[in-house]
Amino acid sequence: MSQNLISLVITQAQIDAALAGIAQAEAALEGLISLTVEERKSLMYMGPKSESFVRGTIRVMVENPHISPPSLDVAGAQSDLGSHDMLHPARIRLQRLLDRINDTMDALGSDAMDLALEAYGQLKLSGEAHGLETLRRDLGGRFAKAKRKPKPAE
Repeated sequence: MSQNLISLVITQAQIDAALAGIAQAEAALEGLISLTVEERKSLMYMGPKSESFVRGTIRVMVENPHISPPSLDVAGAQSDLGSHDMLHPARIRLQRLLDRINDTMDALGSDAMDLALEAYGQLKLSGEAHGLETLRRDLGGRFAKAKRKPKPAE
């Protein structure tokens, strides 16, 4: 018996509506950026432990502008933190949706793979009797082992 983790039919209309919604979100959030791998690696991240430090430091600087040098853009940092907070709910919802899409695609692929393996087993058992041996061999390429490289002579 094949596994059946999920039975789902997605229509083109559903995909079109989802892509239109994503396009609408992208247009609404104009100004978002993409970082290179190098830029991402060089960032100082504000994680949960650092967040209270950042918020507290900015609050102290706002409340005590006399100790802040003009070169320190406290208003800009305050604005960045506000925008960070505004994006947070969208990030959570989109991440949850992406996790569900990934899980659904994994389950659909697993169901299809499970059936294909079971059907391939049937081809191995009775394919030759039905003239399907060449087709079975072609499909069996998935199981071909890569040739090992000879060990270099010592």
